[in-house]
Amino acid sequence: MKILLPIDGSELALHEVRFALSLAAEGLKTEFLLANVQEPASLYEIVTAHDPQVLENVSHAAGEHMLQPALELLRQAGFDADVAVVTGDPAHAVVDLVEEHACDLIIIGTHAMGLLRKAWSGSVALDLVKASPVPVLVVKPPVPPEPAPEDTP
Repeated sequence: MKILLPIDGSELALHEVRFALSLAAEGLKTEFLLANVQEPASLYEIVTAHDPQVLENVSHAAGEHMLQPALELLRQAGFDADVAVVTGDPAHAVVDLVEEHACDLIIIGTHAMGLLRKAWSGSVALDLVKASPVPVLVVKPPVPPEPAPEDTP
């Protein structure tokens, strides 16, 4: 099974990788595609850049940098992964990668946001659930451990 893991550089993205590794540890035969989607250059960046190739190189390097911790987690567990850095709308770009790389599953996290913030900013995970041609497994953020009660005299 080829699993696409969208990586945004957050700790939650690493939690998704750990979850995917737990599936592999349970016996699921897996291949991984780590993907980072960069925002397109702004009009200001395009106008002020002397060379559009420089913008593309910087964006690609930033995406590769964000993928490194996830790639290292996979390698430590004995797995290798294909990597992709693309530019565009995150949900559409991930769907394109699913089709291009023949992925069978997407594992993505959902940031714990308030209702108003979700309504305003939208949700890449929700957009993927609606648009993906393959199943999307949404991983909740890890629950932080409760602080130990202090010993009272």
